[in-house]
This record gives sequence, structure tokens and C-alpha cells, in this order.
Amino acid sequence: NYWNAASFPNASSYLHFSTFQGETSADISFYFKTLTPRGVFLENMGNTDFIKLELKSATEVSFSFDVGNGPVEIVVRSPTPLNDDQWHRVTAERNVKQASLQVDRLPQQVRKAPTEGHTRLELYSQLFVGGAGGQQGFLGCIRSLRMNGVTLDLEERAKVTSGFISGCSGHCTSYGANCENGGKCIEKYHGYSCDCSNTAYDGTFCNKDVGAFFEEGMWLRYNFQAPTVSAKDAGSRTEASPDQQPPEDLAHEEIRFSFSTTKAPCILLYVSSLTTDFLAVLVKPTGNLQIRYNLGGTRDPYNIDVDHRNMANGQPHSVNITRHEKTIILKLDHYPAVSYHLPGSSDTLFNSPKSLFLGKVIETGKIDQEIHKYNTPGFTGCLSRVQFNQIAPLKAALRQTNASAHVHIQGELVESNCGASPLTLSPMSSATDPWHLDHLDSASADFPYNPGQGQAIRNGVNRNSAIIGGVIAVVIFTILCTLVFLIRYMFRHKGTYHTNEAKGAESAESADAAIMNNDPNFTETIDESKKEWLI
Repeated sequence: NYWNAASFPNASSYLHFSTFQGETSADISFYFKTLTPRGVFLENMGNTDFIKLELKSATEVSFSFDVGNGPVEIVVRSPTPLNDDQWHRVTAERNVKQASLQVDRLPQQVRKAPTEGHTRLELYSQLFVGGAGGQQGFLGCIRSLRMNGVTLDLEERAKVTSGFISGCSGHCTSYGANCENGGKCIEKYHGYSCDCSNTAYDGTFCNKDVGAFFEEGMWLRYNFQAPTVSAKDAGSRTEASPDQQPPEDLAHEEIRFSFSTTKAPCILLYVSSLTTDFLAVLVKPTGNLQIRYNLGGTRDPYNIDVDHRNMANGQPHSVNITRHEKTIILKLDHYPAVSYHLPGSSDTLFNSPKSLFLGKVIETGKIDQEIHKYNTPGFTGCLSRVQFNQIAPLKAALRQTNASAHVHIQGELVESNCGASPLTLSPMSSATDPWHLDHLDSASADFPYNPGQGQAIRNGVNRNSAIIGGVIAVVIFTILCTLVFLIRYMFRHKGTYHTNEAKGAESAESADAAIMNNDPNFTETIDESKKEWLI
């Protein structure tokens, strides 16, 4: 158990375990954190033999033992203090040939064993974790203590020992940075966790994009006010719900999302209000991005046009918009952030925000003519990690959260990471898109959340799986073609060979006769061999 831990509340506290059985080999590892400059981590004694690990100073860890040849000590010195309330790992090993000690990633210190003498470590007392026998004990926390491959249950022993606390606190001090994208580190005795509820991300460390594929004409609406409760459902309750209070005016907004599309014009995001105020992020017919703010006080909305690149090129693009009163900061992809300023006569408050729309605007009342012109046929493509202040509308639609009741979907929302940045693959049409699951008529039966007329389908097929399958198919096809070529080549030349058979062998009585007919010298050689000589 990686997080099996115990807190040592004072320098005289210790936990005891059965005798450590490490006669010929010892392998010890653990993590510690402390604010004190010294203390004994663990110790086990024999008649004269012993083994001990301790923090000798703020920068020194010591591993000492005696197997009968006299005490041996190995020290690792750190260039920075180790009593910084951060986790540090200690690894100590001993066998009949050598002993070693390592702290974190500092160089390992090794000591060779003598060629002659005792080699067995004979221990008889209990194993003490922490100070015992009047020694300077350890004040802090120890976790994941393993001795010869066995994890000692520090938590269980701490529960039955007076004055001890099971588990450790302060994990977020060391590991809180692992919670990404605004995730909040939650302290636990047995470790920590990342709270992603106020982010547009998912996963253990809030680093998994939550996105979806939008078909033409599909839209998502997030209502800032909770749905009203009918008189039948409310019963005799007469008190007004806090959610039904008028929405607060906004002097500050943060909008973050990524998208990919090949069709323009379209509306990516639109925020309406109970007044005439609105905010829109759209793609113009030229493929350029435009941001429209109307906060009142001006005759026409304030426009920010990004004309330096085509955003409807099928590649994922990241959009970050921050407004504080009259200052707007826009950051696209990996380009530097650019600041803009609302006109002097413009209001600084976004009054009474009502709804947030993705893909298309379906709103009652008067809508800006430019917005109305771009509203048909709607957005087609991918949106990912959409966040407006602390609200994540796509995540609320695809995950059952406390905000899911605020979401209404028209059409089929298919979860996909196709709009995530950075770019990984080129876009595909809906006909060949593997995550565009038109054929799943029963998708709502597989996933319980089916708000209103639309439905959210979780876990759409990942684009990476499709491309990996395509690469494997191409490799297999190439191998098969190579084999076919080799086989044809081998059979084409099979059976071709030359002989030195004499001419006329087909009509001769024998092979020898054929040779005699074709070579007159052969007959002379036979006649010479048949001559007899008398001496």
C-alpha cells in the first residue's frame, strides 16, 4: 500500500513489530517527511549485532549495522535540507558482498563487505519504528515502509497504539501540483485526490478533456438559473429557492474552450441575458474568428476580429477570453495574448446572464442581426473543455453532476476528444468518422442520462484507435504483397538447370554408346587399354 502511513506526534513515540529477519540480506525502503533536523527512523538490536536508519542532521541520512565485524556506517549527504516537510525516499540494502544507501535521486553510497569475517546479521529484539530506549525519536510522518518485500502495516499498528495518528496529513503540500487545470487538491489520511468539479476536465488529475461532436443543427443550452419547481412538486413549501434569485451581474468573465470545424459561418458560444447584453464567439464566412460584446452604453456591439488566420481549417484551436471590466485579453492557440479595451461609454457589467448556448442560439426575444445571420444551419464540428467562469456545460451534459439539471440538449451529443488541443489528426467527414455514431439507436439505453429531447452518448470511439487500426491494416497489406511477389519470383525460376549430356543420347542404346559416337578419341583410348605387352 503506497499510502500506508503513520504520524509520529512526538520524539518519544514509536511503533514495534516482530524481529526483522534479515540474516544474509536486507532490503529496506520508505518515505518520510519532517520539520525536525534529526531522529531515528527504525532500529533492531541483537546481542552485539544491530541495524539502524536515522536522520543524523538536516542534510544527512545514516545507515549503520554490525554483523560481528564492528560497526559500519554509510551516510548520504544532501545539498538541500531534508527537513522541509516534503516527501523523501530512502532505500537501504545489505547483503554478504556489499551495503548501499540512497536518498531520493542523490548518488548512491556503496560500501564493500570484508572478504573475511561474519556475514550473518543476528537480531533478537523487536523492530522499533521511531525512537526507543531513550534515543532521539522521529517526529513527522513515515509511509510505505517495506522490508524485504513486505509492507509493514503502519496504519493498523498506529490505530492500536496510544498517542498515534493513522495516516499522514500534508500530502497536498508535496503533490498538490499534480492536480491540473484548476483542479483542487483534497487532503486525505491515505493520500490525496483531485476535485475536478469546477473544471471542464475529468480524470484522476483533471487532465482529461471532456468534449463532444456536434452535428449540423444540434445545440446545447445551459441555464444559469435552475429549472423552476412546479406547485405539485413543491407541495406546501412556500420559501423561495436560493437558485431562483436573479442572477448576479458580472464584471469578470473567463471563457476557455477548444474547437475544430471545416464549415463557416457558425456560432461557437453565445451567452444571453435577461436584458440586451450578450456575448458571442463566432466564425465568420471567411473562417476568421470574431468576438462580439454588448454590455450596453454603446449603439453597436464591440467586435474583436481575428483576421490573421483561418480558424475553419479542420484543426483544433484553443480560445481563452478573459474580461475584467473594460479590459479584454484574448489568447488563441500558442500565439501571445492580446489586450483589447471596450469603448469609454460602454458599461462594465454583464447584466443578468440568462443562458449559455453551444452550436446554435435558440433564444426568445430580439437577437442581434449578425448573430441571427450566422445561426443557420449551425455549428458542425467538435467542441472540447468548454468553461465559462466555474461552469462547464459540456461536462454537465456528458457527466452526471450537480449542474446536469441546468442542461438541455437538442440532437445527439456524442462524446469525443476530436476538438482537443494540440492537433493530432486531420478531420474526417461524418460519413467516415468512427466516433460519429449515427447507428447507435439504443445509445440512450446504455447511458442513463437523457435530458429533454436530446441525449448524451459517453465514451465515443477515440480517434487514436481508428488511426492505429488503419496503420496496422496498411502494414499487414504491405507484408502480404511482399510475400506474393517473392513466391511468384521463386516459382518462375524453379526447374531451370543445364547438363553436359552427349548429343544423340535419346537414340543411343546407352549413355556410353552416345559418348563413343560423339568422341572418336574415346574409342582410341579403349583400344590402347586393351593392348597386351610381352616382356
